[in-house]
Amino acid sequence: MIRCILVALDPDSDTRTAVRYASELARRHSASVTGLAVVDTGHIEASIRGGGIGSMYYAEKLREQLTEEARLVARRLIEEFDAIANEEGLRHHNTVAEGVPFQRIVEDMKYHDLLVVGKEPHFFYSHPEEKNKTLVRIVHESIGPVLVVSEAYRAIHRVLMAYDGSAAAARTIQRFAQLQPFGTDVAVDLLTISEETSEAQLMLSLMGAYLQEHGFTFQATVRSGENVAEEIVRFAEEIQADLVVAGAYATSGLKRWFFGSSTSALLEKTTLPLFVYH
Repeated sequence: MIRCILVALDPDSDTRTAVRYASELARRHSASVTGLAVVDTGHIEASIRGGGIGSMYYAEKLREQLTEEARLVARRLIEEFDAIANEEGLRHHNTVAEGVPFQRIVEDMKYHDLLVVGKEPHFFYSHPEEKNKTLVRIVHESIGPVLVVSEAYRAIHRVLMAYDGSAAAARTIQRFAQLQPFGTDVAVDLLTISEETSEAQLMLSLMGAYLQEHGFTFQATVRSGENVAEEIVRFAEEIQADLVVAGAYATSGLKRWFFGSSTSALLEKTTLPLFVYH
């Protein structure tokens, strides 16, 4: 059951899609939605470091200017969120927080069931083109699942669940089944990429039985291939999936450290919404 939804707000166009998904989920579950805008004071501080004693005065003025600019953007984002929520008759709250974005979001997720966030969150409002690692940190540290969306909205009718037998993948599918964000009448395709067909089929049948106990019907497919992410994307296109459910787990590298190599690649290769959990 979803009762409390958190949506992260920033100036990117995918934020509007995130608010739309959050609104749809709130109506379906009679849930409340909290819009969170974060003034990235940590990034502001880092951007003005350097210089000698004589430059301290100018650095302080720049800090004040950037902070005030960021606060203005945050207030505008909140006003836009409130307008949408009021128009759709949603129970809603809003928060403008100051600090490090991923820390503020992770803290607020202690009191929410689901986070909806754009694929490329840029909270340093003064320079929105600057990329940061906010998303990977959120997924890594959040106690709840995350729905990651891109600019394009699509209604969710068919869900592809990528399952490799790992604990992270199992936890993610379990959370999706328990929360039932888009109901139980969605078509579910369970997919694993494996050369061991019989073992993979048994694994999928066990997970499928779990899904059935939660009211879902499913189809199971075993595919072979060296590039797991590419196979998942290819299969998602074949079945015209609207959402991919995938576990996030630690391997190596930057995004890979937090997402796992396959899930990290999925973020780069598909525009489909992703339901991820660690």
